[in-house]
Amino acid sequence: MVHRLRPVGLDFVDTAPVRLVFAREISASPKAVFHALNDDVPGWAEWFAAVTHARAIDGGAGRDIRLRGGGRFRETVIAAKEAEVYAYRVDVTNAPGARALAEEWRLVPAGTGTRVQWTFGADGTALFRFALRTARAGLGRAFRDAVVSLDRRLQG
Repeated sequence: MVHRLRPVGLDFVDTAPVRLVFAREISASPKAVFHALNDDVPGWAEWFAAVTHARAIDGGAGRDIRLRGGGRFRETVIAAKEAEVYAYRVDVTNAPGARALAEEWRLVPAGTGTRVQWTFGADGTALFRFALRTARAGLGRAFRDAVVSLDRRLQG
Protein backbone atom coordinates (compact mmCIF):
# COMPACT_ATOMS: atom_id res chain seq x y z
CA MET A 1 0.00 0.00 0.00
CA VAL A 2 1.39 3.39 -1.01
CA HIS A 3 0.64 6.37 1.21
CA ARG A 4 1.48 10.06 1.40
CA LEU A 5 3.59 11.26 4.33
CA ARG A 6 3.44 14.56 6.20
CA PRO A 7 5.63 17.16 4.43
CA VAL A 8 8.50 18.25 6.66
CA GLY A 9 11.35 20.73 6.37
CA LEU A 10 15.04 20.49 7.11
CA ASP A 11 14.47 21.25 10.81
CA PHE A 12 12.67 17.90 11.13
CA VAL A 13 15.97 15.99 11.19
CA ASP A 14 16.77 17.79 14.47
CA THR A 15 13.34 17.36 16.07
CA ALA A 16 12.04 14.02 14.77
CA PRO A 17 10.79 11.48 17.34
CA VAL A 18 13.37 9.02 15.96
CA ARG A 19 16.78 10.42 15.02
CA LEU A 20 19.57 8.15 13.87
CA VAL A 21 22.91 9.86 13.29
CA PHE A 22 25.97 8.22 11.75
CA ALA A 23 29.29 9.76 10.70
CA ARG A 24 32.49 8.66 8.99
CA GLU A 25 35.52 10.36 7.50
CA ILE A 26 36.46 9.57 3.92
CA SER A 27 39.24 10.81 1.66
CA ALA A 28 37.02 12.30 -1.08
CA SER A 29 36.50 16.07 -1.05
CA PRO A 30 33.20 17.61 0.11
CA LYS A 31 32.61 18.89 -3.43
CA ALA A 32 33.04 15.40 -4.94
CA VAL A 33 30.75 13.84 -2.32
CA PHE A 34 28.10 16.51 -2.89
CA HIS A 35 28.24 15.93 -6.65
CA ALA A 36 27.70 12.18 -6.11
CA LEU A 37 24.72 12.84 -3.81
CA ASN A 38 23.05 15.63 -5.78
CA ASP A 39 24.09 15.36 -9.42
CA ASP A 40 24.55 11.60 -9.92
CA VAL A 41 21.32 10.26 -8.45
CA PRO A 42 21.36 7.06 -10.59
CA GLY A 43 24.87 6.40 -9.25
CA TRP A 44 23.44 5.79 -5.75
CA ALA A 45 22.57 2.24 -6.87
CA GLU A 46 26.28 1.68 -7.58
CA TRP A 47 27.60 2.61 -4.13
CA PHE A 48 24.70 2.26 -1.66
CA ALA A 49 23.96 -1.48 -1.54
CA ALA A 50 20.39 -1.04 -0.23
CA VAL A 51 19.45 1.07 -3.28
CA THR A 52 18.41 -0.89 -6.37
CA HIS A 53 17.11 2.03 -8.44
CA ALA A 54 17.50 5.79 -8.15
CA ARG A 55 16.52 8.53 -10.54
CA ALA A 56 16.06 12.25 -10.39
CA ILE A 57 12.55 13.53 -11.07
CA ASP A 58 10.95 16.94 -11.49
CA GLY A 59 14.10 18.45 -13.00
CA GLY A 60 16.24 17.33 -10.07
CA ALA A 61 13.88 18.67 -7.39
CA GLY A 62 12.89 15.13 -6.43
CA ARG A 63 13.98 11.52 -6.47
CA ASP A 64 12.40 8.14 -7.11
CA ILE A 65 14.14 5.48 -4.99
CA ARG A 66 13.71 1.71 -4.72
CA LEU A 67 15.38 -0.42 -2.07
CA ARG A 68 16.22 -4.09 -1.73
CA GLY A 69 13.26 -5.81 -0.12
CA GLY A 70 10.72 -3.72 -2.06
CA GLY A 71 10.82 -0.32 -0.31
CA ARG A 72 9.78 2.55 -2.56
CA PHE A 73 10.14 6.27 -1.94
CA ARG A 74 9.20 9.40 -3.83
CA GLU A 75 11.21 12.24 -2.35
CA THR A 76 11.60 16.00 -2.52
CA VAL A 77 15.04 17.59 -2.14
CA ILE A 78 14.77 20.12 0.72
CA ALA A 79 18.40 21.30 0.86
CA ALA A 80 21.23 21.21 -1.64
CA LYS A 81 24.17 23.45 -0.78
CA GLU A 82 27.32 22.46 -2.63
CA ALA A 83 29.99 20.81 -0.49
CA GLU A 84 27.89 21.34 2.68
CA VAL A 85 24.49 19.65 2.83
CA TYR A 86 22.13 17.48 0.82
CA ALA A 87 18.75 16.61 2.30
CA TYR A 88 15.42 15.22 1.20
CA ARG A 89 12.05 14.26 2.65
CA VAL A 90 9.90 11.32 1.68
CA ASP A 91 6.55 12.33 0.23
CA VAL A 92 5.15 8.92 -0.76
CA THR A 93 6.21 5.45 0.38
CA ASN A 94 5.03 1.90 0.78
CA ALA A 95 6.71 1.64 4.23
CA PRO A 96 3.94 0.67 6.66
CA GLY A 97 3.48 2.92 9.67
CA ALA A 98 5.60 5.83 8.40
CA ARG A 99 4.16 9.32 8.90
CA ALA A 100 7.19 11.54 8.13
CA LEU A 101 10.76 10.84 6.98
CA ALA A 102 13.69 13.08 6.13
CA GLU A 103 17.40 12.46 5.67
CA GLU A 104 20.29 14.90 5.78
CA TRP A 105 23.83 14.34 4.51
CA ARG A 106 26.09 16.93 6.16
CA LEU A 107 29.57 17.35 4.61
CA VAL A 108 32.37 18.88 6.68
CA PRO A 109 35.98 19.27 5.49
CA ALA A 110 38.30 16.91 7.39
CA GLY A 111 41.91 17.42 6.42
CA THR A 112 41.97 16.74 2.68
CA GLY A 113 38.80 14.64 2.89
CA THR A 114 35.28 14.86 4.26
CA ARG A 115 33.45 13.98 7.44
CA VAL A 116 30.11 12.67 6.15
CA GLN A 117 27.27 12.74 8.67
CA TRP A 118 23.96 11.10 7.80
CA THR A 119 20.95 11.97 9.95
CA PHE A 120 17.78 9.96 9.49
CA GLY A 121 14.70 11.58 11.05
CA ALA A 122 11.41 9.73 11.25
CA ASP A 123 7.95 9.71 12.77
CA GLY A 124 5.34 7.01 12.58
CA THR A 125 3.32 4.55 14.56
CA ALA A 126 4.79 3.16 17.79
CA LEU A 127 5.65 -0.07 15.98
CA PHE A 128 7.37 1.83 13.15
CA ARG A 129 9.45 3.89 15.59
CA PHE A 130 10.39 0.74 17.55
CA ALA A 131 11.42 -1.05 14.34
CA LEU A 132 13.66 1.86 13.30
CA ARG A 133 15.36 2.01 16.69
CA THR A 134 15.87 -1.76 16.54
CA ALA A 135 17.37 -1.41 13.04
CA ARG A 136 19.93 1.20 14.21
CA ALA A 137 22.96 -1.11 14.06
CA GLY A 138 22.02 -2.39 10.61
CA LEU A 139 21.45 1.12 9.29
CA GLY A 140 24.82 2.13 10.74
CA ARG A 141 26.53 -0.72 8.89
CA ALA A 142 24.69 0.17 5.69
CA PHE A 143 25.84 3.79 6.01
CA ARG A 144 29.44 2.80 6.75
CA ASP A 145 29.58 0.38 3.84
CA ALA A 146 27.94 2.94 1.52
CA VAL A 147 30.34 5.80 2.25
CA VAL A 148 33.36 3.48 2.02
CA SER A 149 32.07 2.30 -1.37
CA LEU A 150 31.36 5.90 -2.43
CA ASP A 151 34.87 6.90 -1.41
CA ARG A 152 36.36 4.09 -3.53
CA ARG A 153 34.15 5.09 -6.45
CA LEU A 154 35.21 8.73 -6.21
CA GLN A 155 38.91 7.87 -5.90
CA GLY A 156 38.82 5.40 -8.82
